[in-house]
Amino acid sequence: MSEPGRSAIGTWSGGRYLHYGETIEEDRLAALLRPADGIDTVLTADAYGAGEADSLLGRALAGVSREDYSLVGAVGHDFYVGERNGPKGFPRFTDPSLRGPDGYASYLRMAAEKALERIGASSFDLLLLHNPDRIGYTSEVVWDGMAALREAGLTARIGVAPGPANGFTLDLISCLERFGERIDWTMIILNPLEPWPGELVLDAAARHEVKVITRVVDFGGLFWDGLRPGMELVKGDHRAFRPDGWIEAGLEKLDRLRPFAERAELTSMGLACQWNLAHPAVACVAPTLIQEAGPEARTIESERAELAAIPTELRLSADDVAAIRAIGDNTGCMALKGANPGFEGEEQADRWPLSPELAEVGGRWGIDPERDLVGGAA
Repeated sequence: MSEPGRSAIGTWSGGRYLHYGETIEEDRLAALLRPADGIDTVLTADAYGAGEADSLLGRALAGVSREDYSLVGAVGHDFYVGERNGPKGFPRFTDPSLRGPDGYASYLRMAAEKALERIGASSFDLLLLHNPDRIGYTSEVVWDGMAALREAGLTARIGVAPGPANGFTLDLISCLERFGERIDWTMIILNPLEPWPGELVLDAAARHEVKVITRVVDFGGLFWDGLRPGMELVKGDHRAFRPDGWIEAGLEKLDRLRPFAERAELTSMGLACQWNLAHPAVACVAPTLIQEAGPEARTIESERAELAAIPTELRLSADDVAAIRAIGDNTGCMALKGANPGFEGEEQADRWPLSPELAEVGGRWGIDPERDLVGGAA
């Protein structure tokens, strides 16, 4: 079994299970996911399509030698006994209405085994705890359960994937402080136009020798050079949560980034990936492949080919990385999920109050929650 590679494709691409752009056909997505031509790492989550994404990935992997790809999975949303709550999705398996701590390990094992059965594999190379709630970040019982999956041979490595929206900064750092000896990888949102807040956890990841997968490297598809001013997204597109004018504002910044790409002989996506990988903790980039609407839109297959062709040698200097970050600075642009000083009300599955203990975590890493973690309205 192998570590995740430098570039990866997730089953969230193609619009079938998470709504980005047009929904492509199953066969087309399976072909995109099939390891080949320089991309040998595939990612899935059991909650996508309530298991359907796992099954489709299994089709994509049929006939491919197990030594030729790295398989990354994610479990954590209970669609087996939990009831879907509209756009919020299925509850986390740690929801007290579903089970207590004595049921965490058995749930994780069941979810991992069923996911592997759908995929047609005997083990993962990496299994992530998907979108945990506060309990998932803090419970030793949860991480005992995750470690038991590795000990049982169901996965070679374990990790944590915060989400689905941006934030969880202090929660993730605290999780790495407490359980970093067990955790091999984490996944965060990071790209040159969204350095904040993901960048705030990179030092902690490096200190605890936890490798980082970065998603949303494409900044909602902008780095694929397929979006235009005034462009209408397809109905139900997940990017509708972004503020009005985000495409136009992003294109203006992208124009300022193009000289860096040209000097380094990189495409826009190549620049985004290389900027991420220039950070020592980042070891893998997983942009979303999006088939935009309209007959003139570039094909999603051409995006895959571009991702596969991104040079392996880093072509950006430290000065380039800093200058690009300054252009893309998005500090304070959104309300963050997880523990947040601006949170009020009853604890939710993805938002909760900032505790004194987490404020102390921030202090250890030079993060002032009132200064560094406060953004605009949700």
